[in-house]
Amino acid sequence: MREAAFIQRNQAKWQRLEQAVTGLDKLSGDEASDLYIQLTDDLGYAQTFYPKSKITTYLNGLAVRLHQHIYRNQRVPRKRFLTFWSHEVPLAIAAARTNLLYSSIVFVVAMAIGAISAKHDPTFIRLIMGDEYVDMTLENIRNGDPMGVYDSMDEGGMFVLITLNNIKVSFFVFIAGMCTTLLPGLLLLVNGIMLGSFQYFLFKEGVLTESLLTIWIHGTIEISSIVVAGAAGFALGNGLLFPGTYSRGASFRHGARIGLKVAVGLVPLFIVAGFLESFVTRHSLEVRPWVAVSVIGLSLVWVIYYFIILPYHAERRAGAIAPGP
Repeated sequence: MREAAFIQRNQAKWQRLEQAVTGLDKLSGDEASDLYIQLTDDLGYAQTFYPKSKITTYLNGLAVRLHQHIYRNQRVPRKRFLTFWSHEVPLAIAAARTNLLYSSIVFVVAMAIGAISAKHDPTFIRLIMGDEYVDMTLENIRNGDPMGVYDSMDEGGMFVLITLNNIKVSFFVFIAGMCTTLLPGLLLLVNGIMLGSFQYFLFKEGVLTESLLTIWIHGTIEISSIVVAGAAGFALGNGLLFPGTYSRGASFRHGARIGLKVAVGLVPLFIVAGFLESFVTRHSLEVRPWVAVSVIGLSLVWVIYYFIILPYHAERRAGAIAPGP
């Protein structure tokens, strides 16, 4: 949306807020709180798409004044905490939409490379995964427990280690964008090749179905989040490489702001993925297949909603015409 259209659509609401904070108009508590949330949405949108504009500075100042007007001597409501994940993160994902597409393409191509390489070179899987891990998996397959690696630790310790590691990896992929988009792309390439080659290896060993019903219980959210972290890294790197009409510093800060919101927004998803991997995945072969399929299906629906549908609607809502006074 053009900046002029954005201002025209929301000007009446901002003027109403100006009157409220200067004491010229009275707002009920609920109305003031609702308008404050709308204002933070507008501010997030302006910071994303018009980072150097005067309107962004104006909205930031108005948000500070309204916050003081409403919440003086009061605690910030928990609802405000939730709006970060329900509004600001989806807006950041919407701004990084093209980067998310590139990240997805890199990962899918890398998986294909891994699978094809494993098919034509029997030693490739050992090169990628290591002899120890491959030998352990073969031993588990011979023992009738191909996914036995997931019950090799107690649930609590596994949850903490996996969750922290996934969060560390996602932030590393994001920060790698400081070295341009090449390093996040390389990290996505390596992870995609590992996954593709390992899945082909399990297919060759005749346990593909068991692996799909096990790995993707947690992998649907975990792998999707890593791809999104790659998009955050691309946003950071592209801000440095392609400043457009902005100065390189302003463009870099803009990309960093978007990427950081996306990376932080992934933390709850990695916690959920870590919980599923530690407490649910290990029991996947003990329950009926439809249970695993249901978990995978629900996870996929959530991924599509949070990373595709919600950002689209958040972007539209941020630019929607606000009701008049």
